This record gives sequence, C-alpha cells and structure tokens, in this order.
Amino acid sequence: MFNSSRFEVARKYRCVNKSELAEKTGVDLRSITAYEREEYEPSPNTLASIAEVLNFPIEWFFLGDLHQPSEKTVSFRSQARMSAKNRDAALATGALAFELNDFIETHYCLPTPDLPDLREENAEDAALILRQHWGLGERPIKNMVHLLESKGVRVFSMAQENVEVDAFSLWRETKPFTFLNTLKSSERSRFDAAHELGHLVLHRHDEPRGKEAEHQANRFASAFLMPRGGI
Repeated sequence: MFNSSRFEVARKYRCVNKSELAEKTGVDLRSITAYEREEYEPSPNTLASIAEVLNFPIEWFFLGDLHQPSEKTVSFRSQARMSAKNRDAALATGALAFELNDFIETHYCLPTPDLPDLREENAEDAALILRQHWGLGERPIKNMVHLLESKGVRVFSMAQENVEVDAFSLWRETKPFTFLNTLKSSERSRFDAAHELGHLVLHRHDEPRGKEAEHQANRFASAFLMPRGGI
C-alpha cells in the first residue's frame, strides 16, 4: 500500500511545501493533503509525477513506516530564526538516516557508542574529561568525523536543499547521531562537529534548547578543539 508517511518525509526532505508540490505536479492541493492524511491514494500517473518532482523512486513510497525524530529531542542552533520548512527538512533527513543506519547495522558491526554523561560538568571541564576518557590528552585532532565515528557517533550529511541549517544532533535511544552541512567550510564543519558533540554529552537527558545550551556547546567545542593547556 501507498505509505503516506514516506510521502510526507520525501516532500519535506526536498524542502517543498504542499502548495509548491501541487503546482509542480499539476495536482490539486486538496489531493496532496488527502494523500498525506491517508484519505486516499494517488493514481499511478499522479504518483509517477510526484516521484519525478521529489526525485524519489516510486517503489520507495510503498515500503514500511519510517521512524521520525521528534523536534523535542533535536539540538537546533538559532531555532527562533529557522523556518518551518528548514526544520521539517532537517527532521526528514533524520528519518532517512535512521533507516540507512538500520540497514548498515544489519550488515556491519559498527563501534559501540562511548559517550559519557557529562551534564553535571561545566562545558570546559566536560571537554577535558572527554579528551582524557578517549585518551587524546592535549593532542591535536586530525579529523573530527573519523574521531566521532570511531566512538560510535553516527555521522550523516544534511540534505543539499537545506543550506540554512548548520548542523544538529540527537540521541535515538542509546545511539548518538550528528548531521553536518557539507556546504559549509572545512573549518566551520570541524567546529560544528565539536559543537554537536557538546550537545550529545552535555544535554543527553534534557531538551537542548535556548541560548544557554548553545553557549555551553560553543564553549565545549572551543575547549575540545583547543585545550587551554596546549595553547
């Protein structure tokens, strides 16, 4: 059967609202809404048009339900200035990443997450504690993505259409996920990766929202990348 949740995720992932999709496919807006509400299914010709506009294979719309991340569990930077379209696209990226990660884990043995709960520590101390926990001392970090993956963090890229979101992270039960925008500079992505690592260890059991949480993640990233003693 046609899976309306996959249809919704595909639309949001491409940063296309219902009105835009209706215009691009020549389908009535009320029909687009009805497809997402499971009121009825699109005809084969209509679905072919939708799949072409959203650049998803037709077969994809007939697979099982996706596990979509909740907005409450995600650390978004500058959320007040983020449009609903960009937020939805980021969450849709998370849903696709969950499915891809599940597929990978059925075929490969990935590292077990090794991120201690440091919510009782201040940001700079937490960065130093984590460095010691991982045996890094004050040495430079050659590659943040490789380091995160080796410690069990699932690292994914953002949707190309969603250029306004720098990065975000979340926990899916016991597994940490980080999403980076590959259109940013290498230096920016490096800091973003450390910033999201800060959220993962400092705000695991809380809703990581507000300016103070962002300041904490920034201070963590600075201390993690450039320890005071090394400087």
